[in-house]
Amino acid sequence: MAFRGYCCVLLAAALWGSLGPVAKYAFSQGVQPLEVAFWRCVIPFAPFAFQALRGGYSLRVEPADRLAMGGFGLICIAAFYGVYQLAINEGGAALASVLMYTAPAWVALAAWGMLGEGMSAAKLGAVAATLAGVACVGGILGQEAGHGVNATPTAVLLGLLSGLTYAMYYIFGKGRLRRYPTPVLFLHGLPLGALLLLPFVEFSPKTPGAWVAIVTVSLLSTWGAYSVYYAGLRHLEATRAAVVATLEPVVAAVVAFFWWGERFTAAGWLGAGLILGAVGLVVWDGRRRPRAAGREATGNG
Repeated sequence: MAFRGYCCVLLAAALWGSLGPVAKYAFSQGVQPLEVAFWRCVIPFAPFAFQALRGGYSLRVEPADRLAMGGFGLICIAAFYGVYQLAINEGGAALASVLMYTAPAWVALAAWGMLGEGMSAAKLGAVAATLAGVACVGGILGQEAGHGVNATPTAVLLGLLSGLTYAMYYIFGKGRLRRYPTPVLFLHGLPLGALLLLPFVEFSPKTPGAWVAIVTVSLLSTWGAYSVYYAGLRHLEATRAAVVATLEPVVAAVVAFFWWGERFTAAGWLGAGLILGAVGLVVWDGRRRPRAAGREATGNG
């Protein structure tokens, strides 16, 4: 079952990794980032609705869960999409990406405090390696500060807030809303996210290519990615899923290299190795702990 969870999260990371290069094409066609975020809320609503109806899921939210469901739409959709775009605008894409991927550290703390998950040395090591690796992939290490990086206090605060709101995907997925299927979560969260983003969106005329990019981002990198990711959360702890999902920037870098000619620095290659090493450490820890528990249960050791 854990293997299935890892596969789902890896697929989600690949789909999320394609978001940046595809969205970059939409931007090149004159579409503003917040408009892409808005359509990411609107377009996936139909496939999530079809998925929910076909699966026979109840769309009713229990009264005790309504506040949490509202928080999902507010924090995980509207706030994350909006704050992350503001962080990119204020500090540059590299700084915003690195700070957004403080999410595994936020998850480790929140899952330990809120979900009662253990905090093993392997998890701590994997999170540390992931954070260092993402920093390298983002180009922060080994480059002079002024190459597209504007690390103002506002940029740092927005970046950290994007990491915190991004981390809440994992916490809500394994917390109070765990009983609700993915389509039901997003059927309630996406409309709220769209309504909250709408006042800040500047709509522009779009070419057919821009619409293709927007639909691709919305259906593959949103509906498809979230569907398989939350399927993976049924078999993995929140911290492990968060660390494995950080393969996203590696996928994004590879796609961007072949499509847009973007190249890793030496620090970027080091970061890719650290991230892959962290994933291996998480997988190893996931296999080791059940075996250790089995030895304890049988009296072996």
